[in-house]
Amino acid sequence: MKFGKFILALLFLMVLFSYLYTETYWVETKEVVIESPDIPPEFDGKRIVFITDIHAGPYFPPERVDGVVKKVNSLEPDLILLGGDYIDRDYEYVPPVFESMEKLSAPMGVYGVLGNNDPQYLTLKTFEESTLNYIGNTGEWIQINDSRIRVAGVGDFNNGQQLIDRALGDATAEDFVILLSHNPDYFPELDHSMVDLVLAGHTHGGQVTFFGLWAPVMRTIYGQKYITGLIEENGSTMIVSNGLGTVILPVRFFAKPQIHVIELKSVN
Repeated sequence: MKFGKFILALLFLMVLFSYLYTETYWVETKEVVIESPDIPPEFDGKRIVFITDIHAGPYFPPERVDGVVKKVNSLEPDLILLGGDYIDRDYEYVPPVFESMEKLSAPMGVYGVLGNNDPQYLTLKTFEESTLNYIGNTGEWIQINDSRIRVAGVGDFNNGQQLIDRALGDATAEDFVILLSHNPDYFPELDHSMVDLVLAGHTHGGQVTFFGLWAPVMRTIYGQKYITGLIEENGSTMIVSNGLGTVILPVRFFAKPQIHVIELKSVN
């Protein structure tokens, strides 16, 4: 009898760990429509693909990054935004990961910031030598005819600087501004009248959760509030992605990896 219970328990654990590992490959494509009167009509219907937290390393090799790149390109984005943590601290993965990411293609460009796990000096150097656009504590105007939107970024909230004035440049409250902040904890620090949409990652959606309802390990000082999903506060919106990779162990539980497709909608 005891032996039978042991076998059942062993089978249960095998199934559980198999699921935990398998979920890391179940990438969700999350589609979100962002409506705003600040979005110029020329940008109506434009599609932004946002990815973050690849954490390339032994559990997420460069071949897997190639698969992500192919998936993103197949979504036919107009603009691609990258939220940082491309590498899981291991320097040797920086060159091959950026070699893969340079294949990302969007007519309005590919822009990104760094995360807390990126080897700072080498990743930044490789970023700036690549065809990708680094916008940490700076920004770019994306223009169609005489209309434009601002894409900006700040340094990581835990081990970087957030020079928001430099990132916003000459943007005004009437402009549509998208801000990349690897860590969602920067969201409450913002002047929400100046930023319409914040894109963040870092939390991994909790990575291992209690059926998606509660995460025992939180990479945010705000508890469950900024773990995942769409958050609206004080007139601006933040999307917190579960990201693509994992940390410590290659497992997820009810926190599937995500790619976000954001469609802009101009409203009167």
